[in-house]
Amino acid sequence: MTNQPEVAIFGGGCFWCLEAVYLEVRGVTRVESGYMGGHEAVPTYEQVCAGVTGHAEVVRLEFDPAQISYRDILEMFFTIHDPTTPNRQGNDVGTQYRSAIFFTSPQQEAVARQVVAEMANVWDAPIVTEVTPAATWYKAEAYHQDYFRQHPLQGYCAFVVAPKVSKFRKTFANHLK
Repeated sequence: MTNQPEVAIFGGGCFWCLEAVYLEVRGVTRVESGYMGGHEAVPTYEQVCAGVTGHAEVVRLEFDPAQISYRDILEMFFTIHDPTTPNRQGNDVGTQYRSAIFFTSPQQEAVARQVVAEMANVWDAPIVTEVTPAATWYKAEAYHQDYFRQHPLQGYCAFVVAPKVSKFRKTFANHLK
């Protein structure tokens, strides 16, 4: 009997960063970049980047809970982005870069709220991460999928994504594929 995969959806700045990390996590079986949490049906990257749709750039993960827990995935999330900066990650500014957890079950909501409360003791500034029910998922355009692996030398990837991936590899070596 195989376990049913669970879904986790997070916004933590540019989706390329989160996607690059979660693609390396043992137990994560699928990672897609996309948009969630806005009001526009079928938003485009240009619309989301312009901040006119209300969507966040997010990653949608499928994972095997027998191999990795939702809590572990959340702890990674809070390590690879700054949950204290409203609508911003580094030089990326706008509501599309907000810190957000979109839960898919009451159990995920409870764990997310517990981890957010715990993180308040770790970070020096207040946690601004939204914890809201998952809404309609829009997969980002094909050229955004697996972006870091395809473009490791692109400027943003080399100077922003690569350091996050490196930090993840050092901090969570026991969870690497």
